[in-house]
Amino acid sequence: MKKLIRVNMTEGKVQIQDLAQEYSLLGGRGLTSTIVAREVPPLCHPLEASNKLVVAPGLLAGTTCPNSGRLSIGGKSPLTGGIKESNVGGNVAIKLGKLQIAGVVLEGQAPEGKLFYLLVNKDGAQLLPTDEFKGLKNYDLAAKLQDKYGKKVGIVSIGPAGEMKFSAASVAVTSTNGTPSRHAGRGGMGAVMGSKGVKAIVVDDKEAPGVTYNDKEAFKEAAAVFRDALREHPVTKPGGGLAVYGTNVLTSILNEAGGLPTRNFTEGRFEGAQKISGETMHDLIEKRGGNPTHSGCSTCIIQCSNEYVDKDKKYVTSALEYETIWANGANCGIDDLDAIAQIDRLCDDYGLDTIETGCAVAVAMHAGVKTFGDAAGAIELIHEIGKGTPLGRILGNGTAVTGQAFGVSHVPVVKRQSLPAYDPRAVKGVGVTYATTPMGADHTAGYAVATNILKVGGFLDPLKPEGQADLSRNLQIATAGVDAAGLCVFIAFAALDIASGLEAIPKMLNAQYGLNMTLDDVMEYGKQILKTELAFNKAAGFTPLDDRLPEFFRKEPLAPHNVVFDVTDEELDKVLDF
Repeated sequence: MKKLIRVNMTEGKVQIQDLAQEYSLLGGRGLTSTIVAREVPPLCHPLEASNKLVVAPGLLAGTTCPNSGRLSIGGKSPLTGGIKESNVGGNVAIKLGKLQIAGVVLEGQAPEGKLFYLLVNKDGAQLLPTDEFKGLKNYDLAAKLQDKYGKKVGIVSIGPAGEMKFSAASVAVTSTNGTPSRHAGRGGMGAVMGSKGVKAIVVDDKEAPGVTYNDKEAFKEAAAVFRDALREHPVTKPGGGLAVYGTNVLTSILNEAGGLPTRNFTEGRFEGAQKISGETMHDLIEKRGGNPTHSGCSTCIIQCSNEYVDKDKKYVTSALEYETIWANGANCGIDDLDAIAQIDRLCDDYGLDTIETGCAVAVAMHAGVKTFGDAAGAIELIHEIGKGTPLGRILGNGTAVTGQAFGVSHVPVVKRQSLPAYDPRAVKGVGVTYATTPMGADHTAGYAVATNILKVGGFLDPLKPEGQADLSRNLQIATAGVDAAGLCVFIAFAALDIASGLEAIPKMLNAQYGLNMTLDDVMEYGKQILKTELAFNKAAGFTPLDDRLPEFFRKEPLAPHNVVFDVTDEELDKVLDF
């Protein structure tokens, strides 16, 4: 039977219990959101003892299912004030799955000034003092913990930003290459972890019992069908767009579509897009002797990750993703890949969400703190955050706070979380997702870019409002189920276009857990997760008026198509009205 680890930081006690029957078929986002909704007071301050941080692998974690190594980290968000699940890859979810750990719940708060880390292995879990690690950045911390416990352990950690409880603080997770370069960035979960007094969770799966299956042969068969679908689809197959150019293949695509937000969402195309594109980055990494593609997340067969190296062939960061390149590139008017890679490394090291940080810097540039295109100035601002200076504390608490501090009205946030790398005026389906997801502006909550731009799962004109609400709704429901299973969002490309790939998902769940789920059941599962999250947010004080984009998206036409966001409020209110 799977176990749940509860860590009471107030008392310094660790309890390992059988997963309650009511939680037995919940995983990933399904488990994090359910525990938060049932156990966290909706009106509590996110940094109070009554908030909880839940770390949960998906239902398929530790199995042979490809791309099933995603980890969910949830709590009440200090950024949005609502429920939050932040999703991350790396090597931890699969290790928890093999240890038969359904989740780790951090509750209460350690005594002021005290810091601890949690060691999880085949013998259980142990809370250990870690005063010597105070203030360490993620790379140094990971190296010290790997020296102590071995290079192959998985590590969940926070950097200085999390210790300072900044609302843009991320939670780092080690990649398959051992670096703390995968991040649960969105929503400030690093601040919640810091408020608990926890610096790291170390997961050692040596001699782990492994996953149990109700029907192992049926699971293998379904997993093989799923794998074949991923290897067949043009986006996810070996030699496909993601495998060759990584997620940054999207820079050229979105720029051509006129949906690449530029200089704080004032334009839809960036004149320097080619210099920071996936094609340019691939060639540069290859020329320098780096690794333009590798499996950064356990069980991944798409391999859209990369290892960026500098001019001296020295490792800088992995992976340099599209959203990071956009937020700290086009959004700030910067066309220097080396500078963007340095910013990514700094954000990973300090423990910051690269999207929230890039948007905050762009708003500061809009206010004249630095000039758009000033790469050195942007790097200076990241260091200000890491040092916790007064200016750094403003930026480190996100885009909305930065806009307030500098009197900027052009602030691209929903529920106080910054919009990611797709302008909602030119990609209207994802604009609906930004507005209505319980998570605050989040492209992964319902990735309508697939259908609007990439023509996956059909095609819906991204410049027209018709049908966008229905598209976003269906994708949000499906995504909640995918997050609960612990699957990568990129499996949606194959699942939307290849029927056998989609049908394999309930078959794998059935074979592992002895269920009889259909695709309709998976959709209902996702819908129930959304209902749980919406109920929490309502109790926390959210209303339909929070499901809106900033006014300038409706009033300011976006070049080059000169479009505004014109999905009506009435349609937005019906998206998740179940």
